[in-house]
Amino acid sequence: MENKSNNSGLKAAIVVLALLLLGSVGYIYKITSDNKETVTGLTTEKETLAEELKAKIAEYDTMIADNTALKDELQAEQAKMVELLEQVEKSKGDAAAMAKYKGAYLKLKGEMDNLVAENKLLKEQNVTLTSSLDSTKVVLDEAKKFNDTLLVQNEGLTKTVEKGSKLAVLNLKVLAVKERSSGKQIETDKAGRADKLKVSFLIAENQIAKTGSREYYVQIIDSKNNILGEKKTIPTGDKTLTYSFISTVKYENKTVQVNEEVSGKDFAAGTYFVNVFDKNAELVSKTSFSLR
Repeated sequence: MENKSNNSGLKAAIVVLALLLLGSVGYIYKITSDNKETVTGLTTEKETLAEELKAKIAEYDTMIADNTALKDELQAEQAKMVELLEQVEKSKGDAAAMAKYKGAYLKLKGEMDNLVAENKLLKEQNVTLTSSLDSTKVVLDEAKKFNDTLLVQNEGLTKTVEKGSKLAVLNLKVLAVKERSSGKQIETDKAGRADKLKVSFLIAENQIAKTGSREYYVQIIDSKNNILGEKKTIPTGDKTLTYSFISTVKYENKTVQVNEEVSGKDFAAGTYFVNVFDKNAELVSKTSFSLR
């Protein structure tokens, strides 16, 4: 009877131990499964964070290439992202470390969001400024064209006035004469008889010309290519002008008759050429005559 009681107690103990063993196995299995899930979750979280950091670093590359004004700030923040990525990739992925890295990432992301907003604003301002500069350039170009047109017109007007203010020398004539002892002059076309050449010309009226003294250089060239008269020379740029005499005229916006004489002897027969130059050595009149 006592043996039966002992056997029942032993069986009960075995059952309890078996149940405890099964419970321990189940608990260990659950803990192991939970640990596996936790490790898997942390690994995935680490990989996700690393990918996000790489994407943000690439975004920084684009912004740095587009913006020179914020280049230093963008590069500094990008360097922080690169440093954090290196730390994440080297970590073992434990929960405490991942929490720390996620917090650092969120802070850096916030800084990046601010820079992105500032970069966008700068781009918009640049677009507005560029548009404004383009408009200003168009206005300035139009103003320059208008000023250039006025300048050309003024230059043309100045040249027209200068041209219009020049005095015209007209009716240039030369007569060969023989002067008698009485002073009477007799016109002749014989070289052997002539002892004077009488030169005359008109300076025409011009109301827009300046009044004052005018000088004209008269050049008489005989048939042997000799210059008669004073034979004085003045420079004219890279050349010289030899003249027979200077005629000084007082001009007062009215027609002026000019009469001059050149004395000589042994005038050569043939064709003579007479040229009149102004003070700038510009030819203003010419004629010719012949002596036989």
